[in-house]
Amino acid sequence: MSIFEKDKSGALVDMNDPEFAKIYEVIARTQALCFELNSKWHREEEARAIFEQIIDSKLEGNAWIMPPFNVDFGRNIKVGKNFLLQQNCTFMDRGGIEIGDDVFIGPKCNITTINHDFNPYNRQATFCKGVKIGSRVWIGINVTICPGVSIGDNSIIAAGSVVTKDVPANVIVGGNPARVIKKLEY
Repeated sequence: MSIFEKDKSGALVDMNDPEFAKIYEVIARTQALCFELNSKWHREEEARAIFEQIIDSKLEGNAWIMPPFNVDFGRNIKVGKNFLLQQNCTFMDRGGIEIGDDVFIGPKCNITTINHDFNPYNRQATFCKGVKIGSRVWIGINVTICPGVSIGDNSIIAAGSVVTKDVPANVIVGGNPARVIKKLEY
């Protein structure tokens, strides 16, 4: 199993392991691309092209990328069609972030898939759990989505929420920790 497979699988990965240098190489490349994206104003198509380099994949349909945007790894992000990413978002995607079609992500959102070992003598070790966001999801301003969370289709995450558990389809959730506020019917 490669260090990348081990990392994405949820196994503990020690940052002092010599193999971790391979992960860091990707992080360094991604940081350079983020700097390019964030250091000056770009036309829509330029921002999209840099974002596609970051995620190592072409975007389908309409996609609006509003810098600044920060990400640690980049190539473990998968995005569906018709995607809106507003400014000042941070993704930590080593565990994988899957985003469905027609998803809107508001400003200042954080999506993380990584955590450190809970043992204080082993904090340099990390483990990942992927995040899945369904289709037609709206994520409000200043939301934090924690590792391992899945968000169902058509749901809305209210501004300022901290999502620590799975969100079913067709609901509005809000708060810290986020809880169902309302069921949506269509």
